[in-house]
Amino acid sequence: MLDLVHDVLKRAGERGATAADAFLLEDQSFSAQVRLGQVDTVKHAREQHLSLRVFVDQSVAAASTSDLSRASVERLVEEAVSLARVTAPDALGGLPEAGELARSIPNLDLHDPTGHDLAPEDKITLARRCEAAALETDPRITNSEGGDFADRQARYAYGTSHGFAGEYETSSFSLSASPVASQNGQMQRDGWYHATRKRERLDAPEEIGQTAARRALRRLGARRVKTCEVPVIFDPEMAASLIRHIAGAAAGPSLYRGASFLVGKLGEQIASPAVTLVDDGTVPGALGSRPFDGEGLPVRRTVVVDKGVLTSYLLDTYTARKLGMTSTHHAARDGSGVTVGTTNFYLAAGPTDPRVLVAGVKQGLYVTELIGFGVNGITGDYSRGAVGMWIDNGELAYPVEEITVAGNLLEMFRAIEGVGNDLVFRDRTAAPTVLIGKMVVAGA
Repeated sequence: MLDLVHDVLKRAGERGATAADAFLLEDQSFSAQVRLGQVDTVKHAREQHLSLRVFVDQSVAAASTSDLSRASVERLVEEAVSLARVTAPDALGGLPEAGELARSIPNLDLHDPTGHDLAPEDKITLARRCEAAALETDPRITNSEGGDFADRQARYAYGTSHGFAGEYETSSFSLSASPVASQNGQMQRDGWYHATRKRERLDAPEEIGQTAARRALRRLGARRVKTCEVPVIFDPEMAASLIRHIAGAAAGPSLYRGASFLVGKLGEQIASPAVTLVDDGTVPGALGSRPFDGEGLPVRRTVVVDKGVLTSYLLDTYTARKLGMTSTHHAARDGSGVTVGTTNFYLAAGPTDPRVLVAGVKQGLYVTELIGFGVNGITGDYSRGAVGMWIDNGELAYPVEEITVAGNLLEMFRAIEGVGNDLVFRDRTAAPTVLIGKMVVAGA
């Protein structure tokens, strides 16, 4: 792969590019879905993708192809250089300085060399076992939207015209179930999943299926509540969705366009002292880890919010220059271009058992699902449909639905009164249970 990258960069230079970088991806994926024990869908795919970015003095252009034949690569180079020649110059464009590039490629244990060896029939069996466990949990589990198994292995290679060359391999495996519960004419759906880099670390199919069933069952008998202003607790999955909004607002493209509620707030208290947000791409075996970013810079641990204070933005080379700052090594490849992305982004665990957080709420809402996209990235205004459990005298009393939770993200993060000790990395973005002291819950 690196040979091809070097060849593409050499050709770009011969065509007149003053600088260039190339990113090559090869991946193979498999997925199987079963429904009520029968195979519904099986997919197997192989993909290859070459992205080239060229600079002609201060002008830049990018192109990509999935055809790696010699003729296609020649066209790719020619078109990219030709486009750069007619593109308006940008004094802030260009590759990172050579001295900033990663000098070594750490082994972060991201690939499972034997985990993909299962026969397709055995992968389908895992999906079947997961769904069957959900269906057998309780007679009220009467239907299913399916059980799913998926795995993917990928190879990445990246090189620049000023000397960087690196490659690495990754694996991922996931297993999930989505059962449907029925009672008194009402039907409720929920699900559960697990994802990991190593197949042997996947939770047992039976455990995933039973958890999915319990989540569906607890939604039976859901009702609406009257509009009120009460404490709101977000379960770990929903708390992770909250911190994704912070990551988006802290990303360079949003900041330099003025489309972020965090513009100009670096160094300010934007959240409760209980809040520390970290992005760490160096965690061995984690789903978001990588040995270098999309521009060849070494990946590192970045504290974005430290005890409530915004201490860092998330920047690649270009957005850092636009803001008069330095890259935080968060470049990511997006098609043929470069964007900003997190690695393993998480809210640091607090000291409190989630049950204690619930027990301390007299009347409030425990959120288990959020619906819709009512978030304004410029103002931070937040309004989303919600599903969950009503808290009555410190206990999860009954399920609720057809409600909305509303507030402003900055005010919400400043109003965080408790952070649970239940942080588990089940995705690239993770959080423990979070208690927000007061939010508007709109219902009947």
